[in-house]
Amino acid sequence: MTDSGWAEGEDRPLHTIARNIATRYALVGVEMVIGLLTLPFNLHHLGAEAYGLLTLTAGITVHFSILDLGYGGAMVKFVAQYRAHRDARSLNEVASTIFVVFSTFGVVAYLVTVALAFNIQHVFKLTPAQVETGRWILLIVGLNVAVNFAFAVYGGVCVGFQRMDRNNVVAVVSSLAVAAANVIVILMGYGLIGLVAATTSVRLATYLVYRHNAYRVFPMLRVSPSMFRRERLREVTSFSVYASMIDWANKLNYELDELVIGIFMGSAPVAIWAVADRVISGTQRFTNQGNAVLFPVVVDSDATRRQGRLQTLLLEGTRLSLATVIPIAVVLVVLADELVRVWVGAAMVGAAPVIQILAFAVALRVGNATSTTLLKGAGQVRYLAMVNLTTGLANLALSALLVKPLGLIGVAIGTLVPIAIAAIFVVFPAACRRVEVPIAQALRQAVWPAAWPALFVALALMAARRFAPAGLVTLLLEASAAALLYVALFVVAVGRRDRAHYAARLRELTGRTRNFAPAA
Repeated sequence: MTDSGWAEGEDRPLHTIARNIATRYALVGVEMVIGLLTLPFNLHHLGAEAYGLLTLTAGITVHFSILDLGYGGAMVKFVAQYRAHRDARSLNEVASTIFVVFSTFGVVAYLVTVALAFNIQHVFKLTPAQVETGRWILLIVGLNVAVNFAFAVYGGVCVGFQRMDRNNVVAVVSSLAVAAANVIVILMGYGLIGLVAATTSVRLATYLVYRHNAYRVFPMLRVSPSMFRRERLREVTSFSVYASMIDWANKLNYELDELVIGIFMGSAPVAIWAVADRVISGTQRFTNQGNAVLFPVVVDSDATRRQGRLQTLLLEGTRLSLATVIPIAVVLVVLADELVRVWVGAAMVGAAPVIQILAFAVALRVGNATSTTLLKGAGQVRYLAMVNLTTGLANLALSALLVKPLGLIGVAIGTLVPIAIAAIFVVFPAACRRVEVPIAQALRQAVWPAAWPALFVALALMAARRFAPAGLVTLLLEASAAALLYVALFVVAVGRRDRAHYAARLRELTGRTRNFAPAA
């Protein structure tokens, strides 16, 4: 490979970031639309009980990603590192070593899935018919999980070479194909097992495309068990151990609520929770794409002791993250009831208060994501891991404590409270201390300009609700008007200097001028 191939995108960092974020947003948008359409379709054709069973059993396998043990992040880190050094041999040894590790994890995951499948009746409250169907769902979906582990190496190569756009394009096509298979199989009357088999087959075929892309991005790539090296394993493990602690904490924080509900309340309430979770998780994914690309910038700034750059990243990243998520959160709080009725029908209106509570949680998560990225990349990953683990355990304990007296609302409160305490009183202040920015200054420059416009938007929406007729068109118009009002107020809130700065960046990105400094 020529040196220009190794260095692809390094001379235009802002364009590289924009390309990766743009295709990521395209993927998130496609998946959100598919989710909005297929959820009511599946609920209507399968029924709440069957859909709840699908969500509950297939959701179990999602938690096997905890076996990643941080090696996925380590894969990206060391691919990027050895790409910078133009060291193909080391890169291939790292990729091969992690391939062996992940293949082992895949086998372990499938063996655990088989054990769960044949003991599912002891884990959840299910009827005999549901036990049989749930068993087959686990066995099929578990195969996808096992294969995904091994092929994750190839996706990591693309990310390490800053070609996330390739992964994103493949994922868009795969999501569309899975949705098409979903609709066709259900309309043909094959039921849950046929649905899971068809969609899993599409996903398995997609992994071959990811592999092809990795070799296109890095033609010298060689992945072979014979290139496994113990010294490489020690090298990547020195990073992955702390990353894995953060991943485990995220599972506790974000993905165990359905299990709590299934254990204490059964499968039917899971379907109601799934409606709220689909909205909230979609909001988080849609508004938190920019922070992922900041991690290598933070690492570089910390290594070169560019404290001023870290300060700028914290202040601007937090402000823009909040400005992205807050207007959506306000719309969800005010319009949750109407959203649920229009989207999935009055039978699922119990999801509305859950959406309202979790909207605050997602605003805190996304708004605090820059602080999290900064601490992880600037030498405080151990501290961050302990905070996240404590928050996750508190979430799990509080949700389990409140689910019986308060039901789904109790689980939502159990999720919100620990996240709010950690974000407001621990993580954000720690990030401010790390970059030596007074908390009062950070609140004034990063939080307040994004927060106060939301107050006016919320008041305007509540006033409009008193006179607006029910219906999808009205809901969309209200949400659009709220977004436009927020943007207008936010532009005023940031001040003249920052407005000029953002305009300059936009002109640089669109190529209207070339006289700008490199991207921060």
